[in-house]
Amino acid sequence: MPTVFLVRHGENPANISKEFSYRTVDYSLNSKGLEQARQTAAFFQAQPIPIGAVYSSPLRRAHETAAVIATALGTAISIVEEFREINVGSLEGQTPTRELWDEHNAVLRAWLKGQPDSTFPAGENHHSVNERMQSGLRHVLKHTPQQASIIVGHGGIFTASLAAFCPDLDVRSIIRAPNHNCSLTELAVEERDGQLVGRVVRWADFGHLSGEAARFISGVFE
Repeated sequence: MPTVFLVRHGENPANISKEFSYRTVDYSLNSKGLEQARQTAAFFQAQPIPIGAVYSSPLRRAHETAAVIATALGTAISIVEEFREINVGSLEGQTPTRELWDEHNAVLRAWLKGQPDSTFPAGENHHSVNERMQSGLRHVLKHTPQQASIIVGHGGIFTASLAAFCPDLDVRSIIRAPNHNCSLTELAVEERDGQLVGRVVRWADFGHLSGEAARFISGVFE
């Protein structure tokens, strides 16, 4: 199976403020995020496996992380709209509160319980998230079929979408493992008879980060 690395973007102000960010809230990396991106780029430079292409969500935090990695590897970046973060609808742009985060987390829990029709207010349901993630992956496999690829994107869509095409995945185990900024997930994935089939080789590994880059911001609203 072809190898695809999913890299979560580096730290940005929304990680600190706990703002919801899908489209209009679109921050650049902060200094720690840039250092996380540089250390991630150095990790890929040291790997024996050749990287054929780097793909990115259109959001700044992802694109800027991808740019650091792609520059280090001498590779161009392709922006893929399908890798944008989950559309949380009207939650975006509101001042984050415990109540709004409870509403957000209730939708994710419903998806985990097998209720894919549960929908963010004026946003996406689980069907939509799965469909566009798989559409993006098909694009990657079509354009980079022979070499490994890197996709720089977001913890929400990565976590929510993998079980749909990785049949052996223990979803609860990956939810318990924090997906820190610039952590990387390694997938083996291919298309068989029109269906994506994948396997998670490693999930949310951040062993390549050190020093200030490994001082992670909690993903929990406090």
